[in-house]
Amino acid sequence: MSALLLAFVLLDYGITSCLARGWKPCTDLLPLDFLSKITPGNGFHVSGLRMIQDDGMRGFQISSPHGKVSFPASQFFINCDHFPEEFSIVITMKALQAAPKKNEYIFTVLEQDSNNLLLGLRFSLDKLHFLFWNAGHREHVIFRSVSLADNHWHTFILAVSGEYASLTVDCNIPLSLPFPSSLNMKGSRFHIGSRRRWKGLFSGLLRQLVLLPGSDATSRICPTSNPKLAILSVPSILLDLPLKPSENEVLKYPYEAEMHVTFGSAPPCTKTEAGQLWFDVLRRGLHLCDGRDWITMLQVKERLDYIENYQDLYTNSETLDMEIFEIPSNGLFMATANKKPHPGSGIYKWKNGRFESYQNITTHQAQAWKYFTIGEKIFLAVANFEKNEQNQEVSVIYKWNRRKLKFVLYQTITTYNARDWEAFQIEQETFVAVANHRQGNNHNSDSVIYSGIQKQHYLKSIKPSLPLELTIGSFFTIGPYSFLVIANTFNGVSTRIYSCIYIWLGGMFRAFSSILTFGATDWEVFQIGQRVFLAVANSQNYDQQGVSSYAINSTIYEMNITAQMFVKFQDIETYSAVDWEFFTLGEDKFLVVANSFDGKTFSLNSVIYRWQGYEGFVPVHRLHTFGCTDWERFSTSNGSYLIYSSAKESVSKVLKLKTY
Repeated sequence: MSALLLAFVLLDYGITSCLARGWKPCTDLLPLDFLSKITPGNGFHVSGLRMIQDDGMRGFQISSPHGKVSFPASQFFINCDHFPEEFSIVITMKALQAAPKKNEYIFTVLEQDSNNLLLGLRFSLDKLHFLFWNAGHREHVIFRSVSLADNHWHTFILAVSGEYASLTVDCNIPLSLPFPSSLNMKGSRFHIGSRRRWKGLFSGLLRQLVLLPGSDATSRICPTSNPKLAILSVPSILLDLPLKPSENEVLKYPYEAEMHVTFGSAPPCTKTEAGQLWFDVLRRGLHLCDGRDWITMLQVKERLDYIENYQDLYTNSETLDMEIFEIPSNGLFMATANKKPHPGSGIYKWKNGRFESYQNITTHQAQAWKYFTIGEKIFLAVANFEKNEQNQEVSVIYKWNRRKLKFVLYQTITTYNARDWEAFQIEQETFVAVANHRQGNNHNSDSVIYSGIQKQHYLKSIKPSLPLELTIGSFFTIGPYSFLVIANTFNGVSTRIYSCIYIWLGGMFRAFSSILTFGATDWEVFQIGQRVFLAVANSQNYDQQGVSSYAINSTIYEMNITAQMFVKFQDIETYSAVDWEFFTLGEDKFLVVANSFDGKTFSLNSVIYRWQGYEGFVPVHRLHTFGCTDWERFSTSNGSYLIYSSAKESVSKVLKLKTY
C-alpha cells in the first residue's frame, strides 16, 4: 500500500494525529465492550450497578449516577484523542414504557471535571437522540418513530460512516440521517446510563454496549435468528448460567431475578410479565403469570353468605343511574344521575368506609354518566334528557382538573333526549357513543359515535330502519371482533321491536344481527370461561291496542360461534326490568336484576341469581327495593359491596356482601 493511500485511509478514520506514531489508530480495532469495562472480575460489588434477570436474559440496571459506572476515555483512546469518524455502537437493552416527555441516557461522554457533554445517546418514548460537540457547537441527530421504550428487549446498531449516520433496530431496514462530526476525547470520561446526574438516569436493563471502530457492525450480526438479542460482545457474566456457590464461597457478582409482586386489581399478563406474581388483596389470592394467563397458586375461596344494609345514601333527588370509578391517586368515586337540575347530580367519594358528598354538577333530568380516559386525561360524560335554561338540548363532557381536584366543563354536544353514553377503544383509538331517545315526537333518532371527543365530528351515526327510541348501548369484543349492541325501547306504537347488534368492519359499524325485545332498557355483556353471554332487561310489553304487561321475561343469550349468532339460553321472569349487573365473588358468578314496577307498585324485590352451570342462573337472594333503576358492584380493601339507585325516592342503598 502506498504511503499516500495509507494516509487517506487514516484520515478517513480520524487519526491524523497518529501519523507520526507509525500509523497507529486511536483505539483498538476490536469491539470495545463498555459494560465489561465497568464490571471488573475481582469479586467486589460495583456501586450503582445491579444484575437483573428478565424474560430469561440478564442485564445490568444502573441504580445510581454516582457509582463506579464510569471510566476515563483514555482507557479506550490509547494512542490519540480523536473519536473515530467511522464507527458502530451496538446496544441491547430493555427499557420500561416511558412518559411522553421523558428522556433517559444510555451513555454519555463528559468533560472530566465538569458536566459539559461531548457525546451522548439518549432515548424517549418514540425517538433516539445522538448528541455530540462539533466544531465548537452542539449537534443533535434525531431518529424519529423509533419505539424502544416498550418493556421488550431490543438490539440496535448506530453506525456512522462519512457524512451519514444510520440506525438499525432488531435487524430491520436502517434509517439514515446526515452526520458531520469531529470529536475530541481528551480529558473526558464515559458514563454508563446517565449524565452524572439523577435526571435522565437509565431505568431499564443494559445487556450489550459496544463500540466498534472503523466499520459498520450490522453485517456482523444481521441476519440472525434472534434479532432482538443479537450479540457482538456481551460480558461473560451476562451469558453464563448462575453457578451454585459452595458453602464458604461468596458470589462474585450481585445477582437478582426480576420478581415483582403487584397488589390490587389484575394487571396485564403477557410474555413481558411472565414469571411475575400478583397478590389479589380483595380476594386474598396469589397468582403467577405464565405469559398468557394468571395461574392461581393460592387463594381463599370466598362464598357469599348473606347481604346486609350498610349505608343509606341520601341523594339530591331521584336517581336514574350510577357510575362508579377510581381516579388514580385520588380514590374511589361515584356519580349519580339525578332528576332535578338543582342542586343537580352528585359526585361522591368513598371516605372512611362510606360515600360522602364531593361535588354537585347542574344537570337536566340526567339519565346516565360515563367515565372514560383518553391517554392520561380523565373524562365524565352526562346524558341530559331535558333542555337546559337556554332551551338547548345538550349533553356535557366534564374533564378532571388535577389542580382543582374537581370535574370542570370540557365540551357540550347536541343530543336529543339522551339516555346513555358508552366509551370504547378500537385499534387504540377512543370512541364515545351517545344514545339519542327521540326528537320531539319523532322516534327516529340517530345514535351518534364520536371519534375521540372532537366537536361536531362523528365517525358514523347508527340510524335504525324503523322509528325507534334508542335507550342504551354496550360495547364488547369476541376475539379480534368488536361489537356494539343497542337496546331499542319503543317505535311509537309498540315495545315489541328488534334490538340490534353491530359489528366493526372496514372502519365502521355494520349490522350483524337483531333480537326481538320488549321495551329493552339494558344489555349486560359477560363471559364465563370461554362462553360469551348477553342479558337483556325487558321493561314492558305494550301492544298496538294499548295493553301493557310488566311481568315479562328478560332473556339471556349465548354466542354460538358455529352459527355466528346469539341464541336464547335462558328466560328469567322479571318485573319491568331496567338493569342487569354481572359480578363474581370468589369462584361464583352472579347476576342481579333491577325490578322496578309490577303494574301496581314500585315496592318489590330485586333478585340475585347465581350461575349453576347446566342449570343456568338460579335465584339465591331477594332484595327489597323501591323503584330500582340501577345496580353497581364495587370493592374496597374492606370488602365487596352492591349499591342500587331509586327513581322514586331520594335515597340509594349500599349493601355489603358478607362472605365466609
